[in-house]
Amino acid sequence: DARRQRRLLLVIVCVALLLDNMLYMVIVPIIPDYIAAMRGGGAATPAAGGNESGGSSGNRSRLFPRYPAATGNEDVQIGVLFASKAILQLLVNPLSGTFIDRVGYDVPLLIGLAVMFLSTATFAFAENYATLFAARSLQGLGSAFADTAGIAMIADRYGEEPARSRALGTALAFISFGSLAAPPFGGVLYEFAGKRVPFLVLACVCLLDGLLLLVLVPPCAGGARANMPVGTPIHRLMADPYIAVVAGALTTCNIPLAFLEPTIANWMKESMGATEWEMGLTWLPAFFPHVLGVYVTVRLAAKYPHLQWFYGALGMAIIGASSCVVPACRNFGQVVIPLCGICFGIALVDTALLPTLAFLVDVRHVSVYGSIYAIADISYSVAYALGPIVAGQIVHTMGFVQLNLGMGLANVLYAPVLLFLKNVCQMKPSHSERNILLEEAPKGLYDTIKMEERKG
Repeated sequence: DARRQRRLLLVIVCVALLLDNMLYMVIVPIIPDYIAAMRGGGAATPAAGGNESGGSSGNRSRLFPRYPAATGNEDVQIGVLFASKAILQLLVNPLSGTFIDRVGYDVPLLIGLAVMFLSTATFAFAENYATLFAARSLQGLGSAFADTAGIAMIADRYGEEPARSRALGTALAFISFGSLAAPPFGGVLYEFAGKRVPFLVLACVCLLDGLLLLVLVPPCAGGARANMPVGTPIHRLMADPYIAVVAGALTTCNIPLAFLEPTIANWMKESMGATEWEMGLTWLPAFFPHVLGVYVTVRLAAKYPHLQWFYGALGMAIIGASSCVVPACRNFGQVVIPLCGICFGIALVDTALLPTLAFLVDVRHVSVYGSIYAIADISYSVAYALGPIVAGQIVHTMGFVQLNLGMGLANVLYAPVLLFLKNVCQMKPSHSERNILLEEAPKGLYDTIKMEERKG
């Protein structure tokens, strides 16, 4: 039935988001070998974090990997490698959002999973920087389709609150788990089974996820798309002031995470003499406050839906305060606390504002969600495209303290802007296809199917 089908689709989307974010970070353990190859060597060098290759310290750097130290032109190459996924995602999302609005959600999701499978297989057999760069960029192409279509599909299938917030919160929890669990996962398998095994495991899961989607929503069953309403063009959505405020908040709140990931390990080593395992496990404890933030926001939104703007503003204030505290930390235990605060705040902002985007489309535009979540993906991609390239240069020229104070101040100053969304929940739906689906008799195959889904 429709209820069981949408639950299975939620599982498929969550697995796709988990795979995408695991692949985003799982390449970290193999970067030292590619640095060695660029230098003309055949194995990881002490730049990877160990004292000598083959020793116990080298093993620790594999099991608990971090962004590698590099010199000269290597800094730029590694920064571009890490940013290439987000850059391509940023460029493709306007096109993928429009494509999703035209053809529906299942076909683009299947295309995204197929491209991610190809990207993961390419990672497994990459032997040089150029191939690694191509695989990373290919992943960005797959993410632009899979991530956007998956989130849009959740918003479409879970059209009512609080079910929509719960479903989107579940997806965010899988995103967080994928990002934080990938480096230890990749490091352990790389150390004991070889560099290809982590990618082959992810490729197999991606293949199974795509096959499950094929069984659940066959591409030939396109009747529901025949009379699909035409979504609002993405440039018109971007011009909507309410949507612009939400997109700005999503970018601003993710900048601290995107800028700290490539810089905090070296700062910990220089300022507090942190060991390899401490640098590798820096972000792992933050998974738990992130999930807690998702849970708290979903529960509060169910009881007080008119305060979604406040949850987002509170999250940005927590992110800003936590960012300013990071440079004052003097040991591993202290630095974990503000990082947990940053991830807790991001969970508040994302969980509150992602459903708000769908609601804004419902009441101000047409209830088709491809382009609106392409805008959300663009917002994330801006932060993660700049982080690996810009963060290191800011630290080098201005200092780590100034970087964190600037990010914290930006979040604190942006929080009051969300007051603009205060009266969003009082808006009434416009005369769009939503009224046809919910208030009038069905006029076509698409309308009939949507009515049956909502009744189910």
